[in-house]
Amino acid sequence: MLGIRFSEHTPEKDQRSRFERLKDIFLELVTHTSGDVDEAFDWMKQLDQEYSLFDDEYTFDDFVDELKQRGYLRDPDRQGQGPGLSSKGEQEIRQRALDQIFGNLKKGGSGQHRTRHIGGGDEATEDRRPFRFGDKPEQIDFAESFRNAQINHGLDSNIWLTENDLEVVEREYRSMTSTVLMIDISHSMILYGEDRITPAKKVAMALSELIMRKYPKDTLDIVVFGDDAWEVQIKDLPYLNVGPYHTNTVAGLERAMDILRRRKTANKQIFMITDGKPSCLIENGEFYKNSWGLDPYIVGKCLNLARQCRKLKIPITTFMIASDPYLQQFVEDFTEANNGRAFFTGLQGLGDIMFSDFEKNRRRKL
Repeated sequence: MLGIRFSEHTPEKDQRSRFERLKDIFLELVTHTSGDVDEAFDWMKQLDQEYSLFDDEYTFDDFVDELKQRGYLRDPDRQGQGPGLSSKGEQEIRQRALDQIFGNLKKGGSGQHRTRHIGGGDEATEDRRPFRFGDKPEQIDFAESFRNAQINHGLDSNIWLTENDLEVVEREYRSMTSTVLMIDISHSMILYGEDRITPAKKVAMALSELIMRKYPKDTLDIVVFGDDAWEVQIKDLPYLNVGPYHTNTVAGLERAMDILRRRKTANKQIFMITDGKPSCLIENGEFYKNSWGLDPYIVGKCLNLARQCRKLKIPITTFMIASDPYLQQFVEDFTEANNGRAFFTGLQGLGDIMFSDFEKNRRRKL
């Protein structure tokens, strides 16, 4: 008789040190506070009152001192500001975001992307073929070539090696890609008490860390857009915050296109994370804003830019984190105009979708 035997679950014991466990809490809080270390410390003190994070053996001051000793914090500046994240602390946040979002990532190669083209490329494969005019000498597999010579000409004392005996190793071409990541920092990213900017930042930090580690020859530029659009550095991502902005998708796309025009790579693409409708643009130095519904004039400008990107062979992948049907319809029209991709998703699972689509794009020469 088949049956099920239940037993008490015994969770695995956390083998990390106390500092490592507390550091994870601290880094999560710093991400939510947009890099404000003092505010993160205040949250830790409140958590300590409820969950007893510290005791007489390991106090809060001991934890802060260890953060400084291990290089996660920099000293207060001359203006009297409190301690801030060091470059090591910023890198640790990006690494943590990479582990959280892309935790199932398999180890990769040298950091370049496969294409469907083979020949005198960059990385050796297991395939062999006869020598052809134009093949490089370093492609010749001499072990197989000498074996062919012995088979074809016998085992005399003099080994005859002819062109017909040569075998070469097939090589794959590897491609470089330029990516612009657009992040919506309009007020809607924190509207109605929903924190959407923190998961968006985590995805951006994870993506940047992924590219720097796995694809070091690629380029990644980050553009944020609210009332206007501007570039930020990778090191600024933990400090990214929303403002009392409308959503100037037009300015973000124009900035992204300007960046990609300067790139000399054959493969170019735009990722856009947004949760709101386009509600603003700038013309002749003046703002045109309309927060009520979808403004046909603003929508038309967005669709025109999507078509321009299509002509320039720049696919746009939009990650839409709003569920309003009329906004989803706009994204569908935008995606059709660009011949790009769109994902309609909540914040949960956003990183997995982005990673899967990013890898798919990287393996194709546009």
